[in-house]
Amino acid sequence: MSQTTADHVLARLREWGVDHVFGYAGDGINGLLAAWARADDAPAFVQARHEEMAAFEAVGYAKFSGRLGVCTATSGPGAIHLLNGLYDAKLDHVPVVAIVGQTARSAMGGSYQQEVDLATLYKDVASDFVETVNVPEQLPNVLDRAIRTAMSAHAPTAIIIPSDVQELEYTPPSHEFKMVPSSLGVRWPTVAPDDSALQEAADILNSGEKVAMLVGQGARGARAEVTQVAELLQAGVAKPLLGKDVLSDDLPFVTGSIGLLGTRPSYDLMQDCDTLLIVGSSFPYTQFLPELGKVRAVQIDVDAGRIGMRYPTELNLVGDAATTLRALVPMLKPRERGSWREDIEKGVASWWETMAKEAEVPAEPVNPMKLFSELSTRLPSNAIVAADSGSSANWYARQLRFRDDMRGSLSGTLATMGPGVPYGIGAKFACPDRPVIVFAGDGAMQMNGLAELITVKRYWEHWSDPRLVVAVLHNNDLNQVTWEMRAMGGSPKFPESQTLPDVDYAAFAASLGLAARTITSPDELGPAWEQALAADRPTLLDVHTDPDVPPIPPHATFEQVKNSAAALLHGDEDRWGVLREGIRTKAKEVLPGGHS
Repeated sequence: MSQTTADHVLARLREWGVDHVFGYAGDGINGLLAAWARADDAPAFVQARHEEMAAFEAVGYAKFSGRLGVCTATSGPGAIHLLNGLYDAKLDHVPVVAIVGQTARSAMGGSYQQEVDLATLYKDVASDFVETVNVPEQLPNVLDRAIRTAMSAHAPTAIIIPSDVQELEYTPPSHEFKMVPSSLGVRWPTVAPDDSALQEAADILNSGEKVAMLVGQGARGARAEVTQVAELLQAGVAKPLLGKDVLSDDLPFVTGSIGLLGTRPSYDLMQDCDTLLIVGSSFPYTQFLPELGKVRAVQIDVDAGRIGMRYPTELNLVGDAATTLRALVPMLKPRERGSWREDIEKGVASWWETMAKEAEVPAEPVNPMKLFSELSTRLPSNAIVAADSGSSANWYARQLRFRDDMRGSLSGTLATMGPGVPYGIGAKFACPDRPVIVFAGDGAMQMNGLAELITVKRYWEHWSDPRLVVAVLHNNDLNQVTWEMRAMGGSPKFPESQTLPDVDYAAFAASLGLAARTITSPDELGPAWEQALAADRPTLLDVHTDPDVPPIPPHATFEQVKNSAAALLHGDEDRWGVLREGIRTKAKEVLPGGHS
């Protein structure tokens, strides 16, 4: 039997080492689906409940495997549904290829069913590369370019294949005019700056007395080098959320997350330093970096297109993080331990003590911080953690101490709701031998997480380690936005937009054959985590948390704390008694002199 164009798509993906494609069926990709049947499901087709979830799963797979993620969908609505997940990939710099169907060529331009101008639709999200395959001879070059570009640009790319082209007999490009051959594979270079640039960087860093480092996801493969440079310079190290797993939180000079969901030590580090070294980060919130012009700054990044764009750095070095730092080390002057480093470490120790105390503040019924703190000490050394957007991201940022080979991520830049559970599914396909924990608010679960538990039901027995734990922050509130309204404008809660219908999440999970437990007391949390982490199947923890525990950031202004308290207590003074200790602890943490 002759090979169709669709057959060759799958064969080419296999040659590139692609072993999973996340997608959803539709007649615009019928040719591909038939080819999958002939190929004995290689690469494996992972059926999500919705195309957006398929894209999120491809992003999660790519984030946690370090490999290419691939997703597929039908023409028209299917391709449209992929967009949010692909924008998540674009903004977090994740390599994903989308393969989408299109109406037959004979119907294009005829306002035909499900006909959408996909090239125009995708030209922003897949701005690095999007192309339509109009004849079989185009396919190798288009697919190979999409894969290479996604991997080199760390970005989503897309190929569009009309339904009739999928079913045509495949013929390769021939050796003649206007035919474009292609080839497999690529060997990536190790990029490093020259010695003169390194010496200039060393001179700047050696001249500083109070050095701060900002280390992002681009330094993930440079843990040893980052640690060595921090020790030589006696620097403190802050981490953007996407870089939370780059460096262990058990190191005394690691100040933790920075930014809107950051820690007080990271805020103080940036306010008080005189020199800044940025490695592998495009952290966008300039207001949390040192005052402009106040410090001398050096940046190291492998992407020349994104360097020097967040802070007026004095020197920008284009290079691989590990290679550049290794070359820089011999040029740095070792320093004696001094008051700068001692103050950083005292601040970090105090911060973790404060976080532990905050998690113990009584709440009604469960303090959400305690859900995270009870897990933190129990996290397996090889755990993967995904957090959804919302208040769960606050506690992920501040309460979990990552160490060893733990991995973690969330929708860092798009900050979209809904990727928590599909990230966890993608992680399990990327690393089936590792335990995965997902934190999701009840808003995200109602948006799409509940449906995606059905995907978990379908596939969990394929994973060598069946542990996938989904912890639901069940407070019947879109809590992050509720608190943003309070803090920014002193606005009491608007129930019509913020209150969620009550759902028994544990019962839904149990109906699918998953392990499930409802938690209404803080005393249940420790045993529940231990049970879930020892389970022989995926587990859902339905944790009834207090929506009135404030996720006020450590850099909050007095006005924001006052607004939050005023809005929270509006018309209900009895609530003050329940939350007095929590607000007092937070006020001591964020206000000058602890004016609680």
